[in-house]
Amino acid sequence: MEQARYLILEDGRVFKGKPFGASGQVTGEIVFTTAMTGYLETLTDPSYYGQMVVQTFPLIGNYGVIPEDFEGAAPALKAYIVRNWCQEPSNFRSEEDLDAFLLSANVVGLWDVDTRELVKIIRERGVMNAVIADSPDLGERALQELRAYRIERAVEQVSCGAERTQRAEDGKRSVVLWDFGAKRNIARELLRRGCDVTSVPAGATAAEILALRPDGVMLSNGPGDPAENTGIIRELGRLCEARVPIFGICLGHQLLALAQGGRTMKLKYGHRGANQPVQERGTKRVYITSQNHGYAVMTQDALPKNAVVSFTNLNDDTCEGLDYTDLPAFSVQFHPEACAGPLDTRFLFDRFIRLMEAAQSARA
Repeated sequence: MEQARYLILEDGRVFKGKPFGASGQVTGEIVFTTAMTGYLETLTDPSYYGQMVVQTFPLIGNYGVIPEDFEGAAPALKAYIVRNWCQEPSNFRSEEDLDAFLLSANVVGLWDVDTRELVKIIRERGVMNAVIADSPDLGERALQELRAYRIERAVEQVSCGAERTQRAEDGKRSVVLWDFGAKRNIARELLRRGCDVTSVPAGATAAEILALRPDGVMLSNGPGDPAENTGIIRELGRLCEARVPIFGICLGHQLLALAQGGRTMKLKYGHRGANQPVQERGTKRVYITSQNHGYAVMTQDALPKNAVVSFTNLNDDTCEGLDYTDLPAFSVQFHPEACAGPLDTRFLFDRFIRLMEAAQSARA
């Protein structure tokens, strides 16, 4: 008989499940994603660092494990929680099953969990900490330690370790990708558009980035509380003074706002999934977007004075994009490079290309 394992929330509620993947007790911040496809991209997204991810879609693993689809070198999440996992995947590109992958990546898995009830609790109570353990009874002291858990120094844990350049087949311009936990598809979108991409670590300075003489700078996605990254925010402010074209995505969007005097806030349960509707304010057009974030840029009496909201979330009216009136810079909270999709907002990379072209023409 298969051994039971238990998911224990910081409020004391307990969910019974069955183990797969790696073994051991693990603690993290529990969040959920509503994406129906793209579980491999979810598993390897660096933005999930320090978190336990719950899939709302009931069957996960049916197309196996396909390394070409990974968004990072290895999973950064703490645990993976599903209703059912497919033990006999079927896909001509698959190299192994989900259980073997989680085991090799040392990620604790839990299945046969009532994910519907669990997600309802997170929606009502908000994001909280949780632990996966062999016993349903933690004890009061362990519960207190669980409630005190915090994700710290997240960006430096998932950023690249050293500078790296990828060359486009027909490289026409150079982009620095400031890596705060960048998903691989950001670089792919730039390479497709003829940009040589040089990734630099999160700890890079503005002077080091400018020494590379980039035509533009891409600010990547990443995990954690944006306001904790005080050094990056300071250097980003200096980079803005050089008036180099900038495009920020997700965490990059938040950091750019903070560098310009804005503020951020933690959302109750965040936006994670591939079905988030956003409206472009100028055109009133609605796009369906992929998102993965727990913080947002504040707009009420906190928006940078040189920023204009360009996109708004139609579910909760939070800020989804900013244009800067005195800088060659813009940013979005969602993922225009998203895989497995949707791909509705890929045109924003073309906008970044035009921004760099305009800057080049002005210098000529």
